Order: sequence, then C-alpha cells, then structure tokens
Amino acid sequence: MKLKFWGVRGSIPSPGEKTRRYGGNTTCIEIRTDDNELIILDGGTGIFPLAQTLLKELPLTAHIFNTHSHWDHIQGLPFFIPIFIKGNTIKLYGAFDPVSGSGPERIVNVQMQYSYFPVREVEMQSGFEYIALMPNQSVEVAAATVTPLLLNHPVVDFGYRIDCNGKSIFFTGDHEPHFNIYDVGDEGYEEYQSLIEEQRLSIIEAIRGVDILVADSAYTLDEYAAKKGWGHGNFDGCIELARDAGAKMLFCTHHEPTRSDDDLEKVFAEAVGRHADVAKKLDIRLAYEGLEIDI
Repeated sequence: MKLKFWGVRGSIPSPGEKTRRYGGNTTCIEIRTDDNELIILDGGTGIFPLAQTLLKELPLTAHIFNTHSHWDHIQGLPFFIPIFIKGNTIKLYGAFDPVSGSGPERIVNVQMQYSYFPVREVEMQSGFEYIALMPNQSVEVAAATVTPLLLNHPVVDFGYRIDCNGKSIFFTGDHEPHFNIYDVGDEGYEEYQSLIEEQRLSIIEAIRGVDILVADSAYTLDEYAAKKGWGHGNFDGCIELARDAGAKMLFCTHHEPTRSDDDLEKVFAEAVGRHADVAKKLDIRLAYEGLEIDI
C-alpha cells in the first residue's frame, strides 16, 4: 500500500508563511492499494489538490471514507472535481447517525444546498453512491479490507483500519482518549473507570500491530488540560497508544491551526523527549502535506 498526506491541519485551513513546511489544508489522506484502488480518508480542503492530480486518471473510481461530519473533514468534498465528471464512480462511506437518522448522504445533502454552495447535488454527473457503515463491520475494496471503529468525539466518529496483503494502516480521525467524568471517591467512579478501561483495551486491540498509525495529536498536555472534552488527542497520549498497540510507525496529525511550523516542531520534540524510551523502538513523525509512505 501507499499513503500520501494531502491535509494535516485541524479545525480550519491555515495557509501562510508560518505553516508552509507542514501545510495548511485540513484532513485528507490518499491510500493506494496494491491493485492501485483509490481510498481517500476524509474530505477536508486537502482533497482539492488531490483532485487535480486525479484528472489524468479518468474515468476513475474513488472510495471516500469519512470519519465524521465536522467541517474540517468534509469542507473539500464539493470541490472534489471528479464528482462533476460523467463516467466516474464515487462512493462515500460513513457512519449512520442515530441522532439525525441519516447516513453519509446528509454530508452532501446539507453542503450542496443553494444556501451554502452554488451547485446542487443533483447536478453531479458522476455515479455517486452513499454507503452507511456500522462499527466493526468491514467492507472490501479490491484486496483491501476497511474496518470502522467507533472512537470518542462530540459526534459519531469512525477510525479506520485498512489491511491489504499483510500490511496495515489505522487512522483515528478525531479522537480523545476516554476519561472519567466522576472524581475519585464519587459514587460511580469505579464502575465508570472499568468501562473506560474496557474501551481503551478494545481500541488497542483494533489497532494492534499496524504498520502505520495516523493519530489526532492536536494538543500539548497543558493545552489539553484546558480543552478536555473537546474531542481531540495530545502528543503524549498518541505515543502511548502507539506503544501499547505495538504500532511500527506513528504519524501525528490534526495540527493545531494557530501553531506555526516552528512551534509545532518544538512541542513535538518535547513530547518525544518525554517518551525517549518509546522512541528507541517506535518511529514517531509529524505528518506534513506531500509526505508519501510506501509500506
């Protein structure tokens, strides 16, 4: 498999001189299976430059797996040019949301209303298909198996494990480690803590042994203390997750949009330094736009 990052920022695009090295586009990852099938993880603004490179491959089939419906993971979808070209096949996968009673079709239904976008959904010329997924129920894309895992975010959020011919990738999407809502000594603390541990172990098992873990590491430990419950991870937690799951490589992503490249490198180095023993065995890197990995 091959992986390429097209967007690594979180929350809002942040182009400019201070984000030039790592990039300012929001989340989008391109994966090519061994059969060159195209899998795209999320449709943040990074999907627009990806689309430019795909025009030479027409007609094409694209499998887009959406982690969740927050803006920074969907805002590039209406600008994914292949959806407007006849002969292309686009499949959008995502969670069924019990609150709205809708699957991934709602992402496009809402965005492509005239109130928000000048081109309507009915004007898409490609063959467009919506596929609602359930947690832990795998789908096949040629030789690859894609398995959704329910993670922790303020909306229904899937992480995805992709396995192909003995190689594997896991992308968390946006994910905050589960935490106890009770204080130590409160009634309910122990019971809730056991549920958290059960959830933690189930996530570790789902990620177990992956070649590449791409994880939401938006915050430092100090920042996380002030933003607990917002649904995002931190560098230290991601390193610990990769260690516990036995991942071979960790790519930290969903970079805080207000953080310059220089500051990003600084806080990343500090976190790795706190886990120097883990870093001796685990390859830990910052994701950046244009980075390609062949596994």
